[in-house]
Amino acid sequence: MPADIERRLPHPALVLITDSTRMLAHPTRDAGAWMAGIVREAVGGGVNIVQLREKEMPHRRLLEVGQCISDAIAGRALLFVNGDIEAAIALGAGGIHLPEAGATVAEARARVGNRMLISCAVHTIDGARMAERDGADLVQLGTAFATSSKPGVEPLGPEGVRAVWEAVHVPVIAVGGITAANAASVLRAGAAGVAVIGAIFDAASPRAAAEDISAAIRGRPPRPIRRMAER
Repeated sequence: MPADIERRLPHPALVLITDSTRMLAHPTRDAGAWMAGIVREAVGGGVNIVQLREKEMPHRRLLEVGQCISDAIAGRALLFVNGDIEAAIALGAGGIHLPEAGATVAEARARVGNRMLISCAVHTIDGARMAERDGADLVQLGTAFATSSKPGVEPLGPEGVRAVWEAVHVPVIAVGGITAANAASVLRAGAAGVAVIGAIFDAASPRAAAEDISAAIRGRPPRPIRRMAER
């Protein structure tokens, strides 16, 4: 990992990707406040990067929600913005994440220079090599494990993660079906971290879920299961 990226990117990285569509079960809640509450708990549990990923959200609303997220982070984690370079600049984000269809690394770099890390979504070795060649600071590789959000997609598994890690020199963040049970396997395969959505957003306790994944990727034993009388 290049020295500057190693200094700026938390390691191991635990990325929480936002998904306001999961608040359909809470139709009366404001998306910004709802996600900010989850982010606050998750960061307290060990999340060190929050990726604001709201593809259908208009720019102005994205800024409003992004500010709520930024306030919830309160400097304890990096904020990455998905796709919207201008929003990333306005929010003072630490990084911009580029989907495969959208702005190029060159376009993003021209706007943000070196003050933000640039992440690229990739799914293959060739895609990861191209992102590195174009100047990306890191790549987010999916799909690591089977997930309901990508039905029918053949998961890469730890072996696929290792193949990409061996092909590039930039950090690789594994995404897709990541849980506390399998997160360590992609770290052992070379990943610099993991990115999750449902494992935290769908958890009864976002903080506890983040703590479990954080412990897994740091090689710590899982929290003991307390008996009912101890709770």
